[in-house]
Amino acid sequence: MDRVDVTTATVAASNYIKKIIEEDLREGRISEVVTRFPPEPNGYLHIGHAKSICLNFDLADEFGGRTHLRFDDTNPLKEDEEYARAIEEDVRWLGYSWDRLCYASDYYEEMFERAKLLIRKGLAYVCELSGDEIRATRGTLTEPGTPSPFRNRSVEENLDQFERMRRGEFVDGAKVLRAKIDMASPNINLRDPILYRISHATHYRAKDAWRIYPMYDFAHPLEDAIEGVTHSICTLEFEDHRPLYDWVIRACEMPTVPRQYEFARLNMTNTVMSKRKLKALVDEGIVDGWDDPRMPTVAGLRRKGYTPGAIRAFAREVGVAKSNSVVDERMLEHFVREDLKLSAPRTMAVLRPLRVVILNYPEGQTEWLEAENNSENKELGVRQIPFGREIWIEQDDFMENPPPKYFRLTPGQEVRLKHAYFIRCEKVIYDEAGKVAEVHCTYDPETKSGSGFTGRKVKGTIHWVCASEARPASFRLFEPIFLDDDGIADESERPLNPNSLTRLEGYVEAQMVREQAASTYQFFRHGYFHEDVLLSTWSHPVYNRVVSLKSSYEV
Repeated sequence: MDRVDVTTATVAASNYIKKIIEEDLREGRISEVVTRFPPEPNGYLHIGHAKSICLNFDLADEFGGRTHLRFDDTNPLKEDEEYARAIEEDVRWLGYSWDRLCYASDYYEEMFERAKLLIRKGLAYVCELSGDEIRATRGTLTEPGTPSPFRNRSVEENLDQFERMRRGEFVDGAKVLRAKIDMASPNINLRDPILYRISHATHYRAKDAWRIYPMYDFAHPLEDAIEGVTHSICTLEFEDHRPLYDWVIRACEMPTVPRQYEFARLNMTNTVMSKRKLKALVDEGIVDGWDDPRMPTVAGLRRKGYTPGAIRAFAREVGVAKSNSVVDERMLEHFVREDLKLSAPRTMAVLRPLRVVILNYPEGQTEWLEAENNSENKELGVRQIPFGREIWIEQDDFMENPPPKYFRLTPGQEVRLKHAYFIRCEKVIYDEAGKVAEVHCTYDPETKSGSGFTGRKVKGTIHWVCASEARPASFRLFEPIFLDDDGIADESERPLNPNSLTRLEGYVEAQMVREQAASTYQFFRHGYFHEDVLLSTWSHPVYNRVVSLKSSYEV
């Protein structure tokens, strides 16, 4: 697959599916556009699904049409009500509203009747070969398949067997219903595919009403036709299934005829889109759940602090293509920064604290300094921040023996405290292990920020928080949970990153947190952070880093 970065990902406002819709409307083949987003409720949605959601809903919205949210719930062994409700929440959070909420399980009776129609037409039969035997007799890309010995059963016997399958008279795997198409077809999907299998599992909606369940390739086209879907948009791996999709519609004599169109799925660096792999991370306890901020799920991205607007903008920028490619994950991060830069208040937080004592500042005194909340958005106003004799700074902002061009705090060198004063390092205090425990400084009261002082310049500005007023906080920094490796063809085999989560304990401006209604902030020099509502308490907030401040990628 080709690799795509943000410098090459810009697409035209149109796409080939949009052009098809325009022609269908112009030629009168349809009077209304109806699309659908059809997830299986067997896991949480990921960023790849978000692209499909945006595509289906945006296309219908642009042409004044409708979009259905439909659960393809045809496998009772893997599906759950939890997943269905989570999917609904994700679609809403992304900013979309469906016109109909549908379930494949609502159509089980009609699907059963259409299957019997195929039997009566001599186009389906009950087969007793095992799954392994069916696979072994299907043939190869160069050799035709071998017909089942049950292929020529009579219509009456097939109908009887199929009814008995429904009543639950046979064990799982004993029989299947297969389409009778062409065992010599160059398209293996047309070599008598399975339409129904037996399963005595309890369905999360239908309970124990059914003992047979339709296969996806049979159910999906029928669902589209029943709902009047005009454009059934799916990913490229279903392109070879399109002849079977059309055969089912035609052979089942559906009154409406949807058309299937394929587009390239979303592939991203350092990420997998395999539900099986993502579910394994959850089941094995490698992550804290489907909404772990390291997960590429919509729930995980939401908890991390990504915005729906950023995800929509990203999906639209990636666009619709007919060939697979890999998008750099930093492209998505770019859109998050763009969405947050004007809305997120800017404040100070110290993630790896080092105590600084300002020797010539009066003990017990606290003054309040004015700070703007976002220099690029004056509407966010200003706040008052406390300043006192003891403050916290970042450990990385002090060095005893600095390299050349180090402009932060070092013995004998001045720096500016953002929104405050100049300070100079006078003394270093060590702990028993010989490590720097605290730094003693002096400040120049004439250099107060905003006072117009022009006496001298300093090259370094560092952030800080007042030790007496700061609120303790936890910070969680994330890296991709999967390591990218171009040499691995199967994305599900990408190795895990052992450093995907770093936990730090530090401090934030208490006043900023108290006064602002926001839950996402730009912490000076550290990036954008979002409060984790599941882990935070009033006395001890927990912040997830959404993205760092800068990237080498630009759109």
